[in-house]
Amino acid sequence: MTFKQRLPYFLGGLTIGIIVVTFFLGKKETTFDYLPNSRVLKNIRIKAPVFSSEVLTLINSKKIDSTAISQILKNGDVDIRNKIKLDSCTQYIIKGSRDLKNITLTVINCESTAIIKNIVIE
Repeated sequence: MTFKQRLPYFLGGLTIGIIVVTFFLGKKETTFDYLPNSRVLKNIRIKAPVFSSEVLTLINSKKIDSTAISQILKNGDVDIRNKIKLDSCTQYIIKGSRDLKNITLTVINCESTAIIKNIVIE
């Protein structure tokens, strides 16, 4: 068989394969958190958040809302290169994205909790 004869079979099989994969994966709510930024944010989100006293005063004085913190922990930019290893925890600096660019969180990620240590609003 020549290339011109094999090409329609290949394209037909590729099309059927793409349709089957999108059909099965379209029903599942799968996430592909393979990059370091996404993995750190997901790891922090699944843990019980603990707020420091400084953060609680900011929330109570209504300078920042807890939904803004949640958005940053979902879509923020983690500074992976400047992480600080503590005893059994790691400290990350997470900057907000889009309309929350002026907010920076300092999060200590431990095995069972994520401590939101500091919030800087510029």
